[in-house]
Amino acid sequence: MKEVELTDPYTIPYRGIYVVCDEENKNAEIIEHTNCYSGAAWSRFHYARSPLIQQARAVGDMTRYLMSTGACDLSLQPSVAAAGIESVVVEGDEVSITYAGLGGGGVGATKCRAFAQGVLRYEVSESGGGKAAKGTIVVPRRERVLIGIDDTDTKEEGATWSMTHNIATALNCNESVYLSHSLVQLFPVSAKTQNCVSTVLEFGCVSKEAKEELLENLEAALLKYSVSDETGMVVLSSFEASKMEEYSTMCRSGELTKDIAMEHAQKNGVDVRLGGNGVIGALASLAWFARPDESVDLEAKL
Repeated sequence: MKEVELTDPYTIPYRGIYVVCDEENKNAEIIEHTNCYSGAAWSRFHYARSPLIQQARAVGDMTRYLMSTGACDLSLQPSVAAAGIESVVVEGDEVSITYAGLGGGGVGATKCRAFAQGVLRYEVSESGGGKAAKGTIVVPRRERVLIGIDDTDTKEEGATWSMTHNIATALNCNESVYLSHSLVQLFPVSAKTQNCVSTVLEFGCVSKEAKEELLENLEAALLKYSVSDETGMVVLSSFEASKMEEYSTMCRSGELTKDIAMEHAQKNGVDVRLGGNGVIGALASLAWFARPDESVDLEAKL
């Protein structure tokens, strides 16, 4: 018989907590990487009722809360709205998130998140019984960096989706955290290798210096491991990518030229780091970041 010894039986630490903000700090996305999906599902159900939250969804083992920044009053009710996010406050290069809940829900939420990667510090109030409690964690402010990649392979060798994931995993760090990876189905053009799929990587970077180091290292890795002379790598530093939706729909509906792709890249402020024919598909992938269940379906709509 094995005797179970638990240091803290009531805390399940999250793997990581990250916050990406827009340029004006009016909107933020809290991205929680969980170790217990069911606990995260409970939180998502209750937190979704918080007035600040615009959207709550799960992407794999991550929960993503799209939010307005600021503070709100929570109307906590047992069983139906037992916990919530009370405030998201951006101050300089840090973001403070305050969780509140009944019966220690706010404290429990904070303690589970307090030791996650990316958390700088935390504080909690007293908890217990049926009274409300609060806890706050502080994390670095991040900006979103989207990297579209295509044509790293040939008909005989290579696979863009797997190589890009492995490179992104190798470059993942506290300064530039790897947040998502989506395979984007494109229109099956004549020059395709097999399935005509591009890839978009999503990172959250704490500074311009961290972003540039990430891009330099990623570009170098692509040049090292790509087996194609037509690799395309494009970069969009933006909280959202709606301006790329029109081009993406065009690319998923028919065959486009590289000239058309370059025109759209320039018009929308997309940085072309590697300019092979893969730019066509790489550019189309940007609008589908963090939507891997939809992006594989050619019929899916943005």
